[in-house]
This record gives sequence, C-alpha cells and structure tokens, in this order.
Amino acid sequence: MPSSVSISLVIYVWITTIIIINHASTTVAKPQSSSLAQELKALNQTHWWWYEKITSSPCKWDGIVCNDGGSVIEININNTEYHPQLYLSDFNFSSFPNLVRFKLAGICLYGRIPPEIGSVSKLTHLNLSWSSLSGELPLSLAKLTQLEKLDISFNQMSGPIPLELGNLRSLVELYLGGNYFNGTIPSTLGLLTCLTYLDLHSNQINGTIPSELYNLKNLMALHFDNNNLFGPISSKIGNLKNVVSLSLSHNLLIGPLPHTLGCLTNLTLLSLDSNQISGPIPLEIGNMRKLRLLDLHNNILTGLIPSTLGNLTKLDFLNLGVNNLVGEIPPYVGHLTNLRYLDIHSNQINGSINSTMRDLQSMQKLDLSNNSISGILPHELTQLTRLEYLNLSLNKLSGEILPNIDNLSSLSVLDLSHNNLSGSIPIQLRNCRILGQLFLSYNRFSGTVPPEVFYPYNLTIVDLSHNSFSGTIPPEVFYSYNLTIVDLSHNSFSGNIPLELGYCKNFGHLDLSFNTLTGHIPSTFFFQCQINLSYNYLEGHIPDGFWGYNTLTSVMGNKNLCSDHIPGIPHCSTWIKKFSNLIKIILAPVILGFLLLGVGIVFLSRRKVIRNNQNECKATRNGNLFSIWNYDGNIAFEDIIIATEDFDIKYCIGTGGYGSVYKATLPSGKVIALKKLHRLEAQEPAFDKSFRNEAKVLSEVHPRLSPHINQTIAQNVVLVVTLALACLRSNPKSRPTMKHVSQEILVRKPPLLKPFYEISMWELMNQEVFGDPSSVGAVDKAIHTGKTTLALTNYLKGVDY
Repeated sequence: MPSSVSISLVIYVWITTIIIINHASTTVAKPQSSSLAQELKALNQTHWWWYEKITSSPCKWDGIVCNDGGSVIEININNTEYHPQLYLSDFNFSSFPNLVRFKLAGICLYGRIPPEIGSVSKLTHLNLSWSSLSGELPLSLAKLTQLEKLDISFNQMSGPIPLELGNLRSLVELYLGGNYFNGTIPSTLGLLTCLTYLDLHSNQINGTIPSELYNLKNLMALHFDNNNLFGPISSKIGNLKNVVSLSLSHNLLIGPLPHTLGCLTNLTLLSLDSNQISGPIPLEIGNMRKLRLLDLHNNILTGLIPSTLGNLTKLDFLNLGVNNLVGEIPPYVGHLTNLRYLDIHSNQINGSINSTMRDLQSMQKLDLSNNSISGILPHELTQLTRLEYLNLSLNKLSGEILPNIDNLSSLSVLDLSHNNLSGSIPIQLRNCRILGQLFLSYNRFSGTVPPEVFYPYNLTIVDLSHNSFSGTIPPEVFYSYNLTIVDLSHNSFSGNIPLELGYCKNFGHLDLSFNTLTGHIPSTFFFQCQINLSYNYLEGHIPDGFWGYNTLTSVMGNKNLCSDHIPGIPHCSTWIKKFSNLIKIILAPVILGFLLLGVGIVFLSRRKVIRNNQNECKATRNGNLFSIWNYDGNIAFEDIIIATEDFDIKYCIGTGGYGSVYKATLPSGKVIALKKLHRLEAQEPAFDKSFRNEAKVLSEVHPRLSPHINQTIAQNVVLVVTLALACLRSNPKSRPTMKHVSQEILVRKPPLLKPFYEISMWELMNQEVFGDPSSVGAVDKAIHTGKTTLALTNYLKGVDY
C-alpha cells in the first residue's frame, strides 16, 4: 500500500510540473513573438530593404544581425547602391529594444536625429558619420548610458554641444568633427574618464580649452583643430601622458609653448600650426622621441631652431615655416635620416645650406624659400635622389645651376626664382623626366634657352621671366601637350613667334611681353587663353580669335599692330591706305622713271637703224640728253649739236617772227635748215599760233623739199610725252598706275587725234588720258620751267623743220 501511494504521488507531481512549465512557456512566447513582429513591421516601413520579401525573416537581410532569439541587435548599412537616399525619421527606434549597434556611416542619410533614439537603452555603438544629417543633437542621447562609441562626424549638425553628454560615463570614443557646432566646449566632457578619443575638429567652437579635459588621463587622441579656440595652452597639458596625437592647429591660441609638452613622451603627432603662438621652441621638445610629425608653421615663434630637434630621429614630417626663426640651419638636421618633409620657408634663416643635408636620403620635399640663405648651391643637394619638390626661391643664392641636377630624377617641382643665380640652363635638366613645374624667374640667367629644357613631357608651368635670355624662342617649349602656363616676359628674346605655339591646346596663360619679338602674330594660335604680347616689335593684323580671352593691354606697346574691330588700335584699312599713299609718294617717281625708260627702249626699237658709235650723250648748255628723229629717222640730236657747234651764231642764217633758223651740214653730207624755238616764246599764245601756221605752210610745200616727220612717229611722241606729264601730276590720286601705263602703251591709242601742228603744250599737259578730268589739276611748276620741258617743247615744235 505505501508503495502504491508513493508512486501515485510521484506521478501527480510530474504531471503538475509539466502543466506549469507549458503554461509558463506559452505566456513568454506570446510577447516574444509580438516583439519580433513589431521589428519586422518597423523595418518594412523604412523601405530601406525594398528588394527583400517582406514576409521573410529580417535576420537574413543585408546589414542586419539578430540574436539567438531572432531579435535585431545590429543594423549596419554601408552600401549606397541599394540605398540612394534614407531618412532617419523613417526608423522607429522604439521597436528595437535589443538594438546594440546602429551603423549607417557613409550613406545618404537625411533629416534630424529623432528624440526617440534615447529609447534604445542597450545601444553601445552609434555611427551616423559622413551623411547629411542636420539640426541639433537631441538631449535624449544622454539616456544612452551604455554607449561606448558616438560618431556623428562630417554631417551638417549645428547648435551647441549638450552638457548632458557628460552623463555618458561609458563613452570611450566621441567624434563630432566636421559639423557646424558652435558655443564652447562643455566642461562636463571632463567627466568621461573612460574617453580615449575626443575629436571636435572643423566646427565653429570658441572659447578656451576647459581645464577639466586635462584630467582625461586615458586620452590618446585630442583633436580640436580648425575651430575658433583662443587663449594660451595650459601647462596642465603635460598630464595627458598617454596622448599619442595632439592637434590644436588653425585656432587663435596665443602665448608660448609650455615646457610641459616634453612630458608627452608617447606623442607621435603634434600639430599646433596656424595659431598665434609666440616665443622660442622649448628645448624639452626633444624629449618626444616617438614623434613622427611636428608642425609648428604659421605662428610667431622666435629664436633659434633648438639643437634638441636632432633627438627626434623618427621624425618624418617637420614644418617650421612662416615664423620668425633666426640663425643658420643647424647641422644636426642631418641626423633626421627618416625625414621626408622639411619646410622652414618664410623665416629669417641665414648662412649657407649645410652639407650635412646629404644624409637626408629619404627627403621628398624640401622648402627653404623666402629666407636670407646665401652662397652657392651645394653639390650635396643632388644626392637627394628621392627629392620630388625643391623650393629655394626668394633667397640670396648665387652661382650656377648644378650641372648634375639630373641626379634628381624624381623631381616634379623646381623653384629657384628670385635669387642671384647666373649662367645658362644646363641641358641635363632634360633628364628630369617627370618635371612638371619649373620656376627660374628673377635671376641673372643669360644666353639662349636650350631646347632640351622642355623635353620633360609632364611640364605644366614654365616661368623664365625677368632674366637676360636672348635668341629665338625655341619651338620645343610648345611641344609639351600638358603646358598650361608659360612666362618668358622681360627677357631679350628676338625673332618671330614660333608657329608651333598652335600645338598647345591647353594653355591658360602665355606671357611673351617685354622682349624684342618681331613679325606677325601667327594665325595658328589657339586663343582660348590669356596671351600677353605687349611691348615687342610685332606688326600686321591681329587675328580675330585673339580677343576672346584678351584685352587691349595684351598688345599695347606694339606700334605696328592693327585691327579692324577693336577700339584703341589703328584700323588695318586706314593703316594700309596711309602706307600705300606713302609708297606712292616716295616710290612712284622712281618706278615711273624705270617705266618710261622701258617705253623709250620699246619705242626706239622700232627705228630702222641706231648709230653704233654713239655710247654716251654729251651734256648741252640747256640740259638736253635725249635723241630726236628727222624726216628719215637717221639724224641724231648730237649730230645737230656738232654740226652747229651748239647753235653757234655763225650758223644762224636768219630770224623770223618765231624762233631762229640755223644751217647745219650733217656727217652724211646733207645740208638742212633748223629752227630753234625759245622757252619764253613757247609760253606766249601769239607765238604758239605763229608756230602752228608755219608748220601748216611747210606741210603743204613742194615735195622736192625735205619731207616733214611721219605722222605715226609724231603720234607716238605725243603719247609718250602725255604719259610722262600725267605721271608728274601734283595730286597723287590722279597719277596713273603702272597697270594703266602699260595698257595705254599696248593699245597705242593716241590721246590727241589732231594733226601734229595743231597740238599745243597746254593740251599735252592737261590732256585727260586716264579718267576723271577733275582730278587732273594743275601740273607742277617744274614742268613749265624745267630743262626737260624746254627740250620737249623744242623737239615737238621744231621737229618739222
């Protein structure tokens, strides 16, 4: 009996236990199932996973991690291809009670951070960086007491940093940089004793650095750069013994560098540049032996470069530029063998470049510009074979460029401008194949520019201005397709502008001003750039495309340039017209003289025989130097002069109402009678009428007498004389051109169709041969009074006798 009671009791207890367990599990499963359904619904409402099946388990979706119970504990979206634009307000934070990590960095996240974010009490990591969030930080963030990392950097957040962030005692990393936060740094951040990274860089924060922050002994990185912080750097900064990276650059900090900086022996990065820090560099800075980057440039530091810098043998980057440091470059700089970047520009450093710099074999950038460094370029510089950037401009260096400059085969920028360097450019520079920028301006270089200088294909900028270079511009300067800026101004370059300039299509600026260039502006120019050709000796028409990117000052100082479109520059049509008129005035008599000579030769070639023994014309008393024809074409005027002994009175056989009659015995034995007319008588109308009457009578006498001149010959004489007189008109516009003269001779149309004896001198001088009679005008006085006119008059009026 007892045994059966015991068995019954055991069975009862077992059944009761099963019922209780089943009831309990049912009670728990219903709420858990309801929570998962809420999470699924909330995720679907965001439409961030529109490509997924809405009925599937979210634990299988991209970027979602669940716990063993199927609840979402992590959301990590970093693929913008499937999420082009997200709004944080679409996410219902209250539906995710188990969410631990929420990471939406680097995607297009818009809107404000909703206050509901404070309901995710288990959240440890919140990363919303590199998005487009705006507005202020919600105060509800202070409820996330388990938060270890908060990153909202590089957004468009604004407003002050809430004091309530001091409640996040578990916070290890705080990144709020790259926003528009303003106000001061809350002192409550000093309560975050677990903090190792504090980054507030690139905001609009002002005020001083709270002293409470110097109690964060676990701090490893403190970045407050690019803000408006002011005041001195506290000596308490030495308390941050674990700090590795300290950046306070680009603020308004003042005062000296505290000596306690030497206590930061774990520092690898110290950036205090672009402030107003003054005083000397403390010697204690040499205690930071782990330092790899030291940037103190753009301050008001004074004194010498401390010798203890030589202890920083791990230093990779050293920038002391734009200060008031004095003295020479210390020789112990050569101990910094790991140094790749050295910048001491814009100080008051003097002396020469130390030869110990040859040991800086890792050097890639060296900038010693804008100091008072003197002496020659040391050969040791060419041993820095890894050097990519060398700037020694604005110093007092002298001598020549090192001939073995080509050892710097990695050089991309060479700036030696504003020194006293002289000599020529070494052709070895061509071996610097990747050279992109060359600055040699404001020196004393001379001679021609070797074409090899421009062989490097990567050249983009060449500045050789303000030197004494001469010769022609080498065409090779324009062979580099990458050239954008070329300045050859203020030299003594001569010759024409190379046509190869048209090869350069990427020019942004070309300056050839203040040289002695000549010739025309090539029409091959690609004028989509600024070109300065002022103060040369260029001439001719300015191409129309020149004015797209240039102004009048680009060509000023070239007196012989012209353009038909730009005010302030002589018009080419006016300039050409003036030049043409000048040519006519100066050269017309010479050209016409040769023309008449040619006409005379052609005319005389039609004569039957010309005496071979006549080589020279003797001068006569009245200046006649040409030959005439008698009735048979064989009597030369010289024969008449000889036969009458230059019209001696003993050969005069009578005088009439017009002229004097002479008897002459020619070499052929013929005896002829000549009438010599006087110049004054030719100007009287009465005598002119008497002359024509006599000529008419003689033309009708008995044929046994000597025949008068052939009418065709007479008409040719009239044509030649008429052309000669027309070419001597006082108005240049009325003078015939060479083309007109040649046409008249070819046509041989006599200008006057009268009998020879009816033509007067007035008609010959005023005959319209080539057009507008109003343009004929008066003949120069020299025509009426000169000896040539007398000779022609004598010939025309005396040839019939």
